[in-house]
Amino acid sequence: MTEAPRLLTLVAELTYGCQLRCAYCSNPVEVAQRAAALPTRDWLRVIDEAEALGALHVHFTGGEPLLFPDLERLVRRAREKELYTNLITSGVPLSRERLHALSLAGLDHLQLSFQAATVASNLRIAGIDATAQKLTVARWAKELELPLTVNLVLHRENIAELEPLLALAESLEPHRIELANAQYLGWALLNRDQLLPSAEQLEHARKLATAARQRLAGKTDVLFVLPDYYADRPRACMQGWAQSYVVVTPDGLLLPCQAARDLPGLHFDDVRSAALENLWATSSALRKFRGRDWLPAPCRTCDESERDFGGCRCQAFALTGDVTAPDPACSVTPSHHLVRTARARAAAAPSSAKLLLRRSPRRVAVD
Repeated sequence: MTEAPRLLTLVAELTYGCQLRCAYCSNPVEVAQRAAALPTRDWLRVIDEAEALGALHVHFTGGEPLLFPDLERLVRRAREKELYTNLITSGVPLSRERLHALSLAGLDHLQLSFQAATVASNLRIAGIDATAQKLTVARWAKELELPLTVNLVLHRENIAELEPLLALAESLEPHRIELANAQYLGWALLNRDQLLPSAEQLEHARKLATAARQRLAGKTDVLFVLPDYYADRPRACMQGWAQSYVVVTPDGLLLPCQAARDLPGLHFDDVRSAALENLWATSSALRKFRGRDWLPAPCRTCDESERDFGGCRCQAFALTGDVTAPDPACSVTPSHHLVRTARARAAAAPSSAKLLLRRSPRRVAVD
């Protein structure tokens, strides 16, 4: 058996619960937890075992990770293990006292999301307008000297508001502004016709991002990420399938990425069944698409495969129905016409079409 690569990053998906109902949410569309929610003692063990495997970072996410009551204990344990900790949050359920407690526990970084620049757009995209609370959270982070990333997920419903969104983000003086175009999986896939922007809209947004990057050089990093549907080459999602990232779900499944849990033909192990070291090395699901040996011809001999590992398995399945297919985002694949068709469908979709907002998942009690 080929030796497993080094694990670098643990993504701790603490809950699927969230007060926001974002139409682009990456959480599964249908998710009934298959086991009891992972309790604090097991999260602590997972953090310990990830560090022992060589991990350097842990991202606490969800849903809304602040809904996990023992978040401070997890942050403290990660600090004890000298892991870099990042909290990915909407900021909605946060108080200054709790943010201070998280800072004291060892939180290294806060990533705060904004959905839109107007009340109407926030209501349409996320079901609520929480801008005032988010601005307050950003101010608290500054007071507590917590490094801050402002995350703006772009799509056709808010891309026309990018100038005021950038102005809002700049006013917060963050360390980083991330303009992350929606990736069309989960709820975003259901809403793709309404959310996918045009090439012209993306080009205008790219120019605004470039201007902001130049204007803020030396103060704030500005990152602009194209959606796969316009990139012409697939990206190595999560740096490649089970190459350096691992995700643990709220009910304890070990995944290579947050969208993979319902891919057919794969059995994802529960972290309660064995030590993380064993699962990282031996899990049949993690090994299935790790590296390049599984790639079909001609992808296996393509120079790009050393960087993209065949692209995103979840996107390949969503578009072709075949989890082993080359990612249709690649412009030289026979299935690339599916991406072009999706762009054409989105261009023809009425701007007044109603978005399907995220529903709350079914839950089970913590054991």
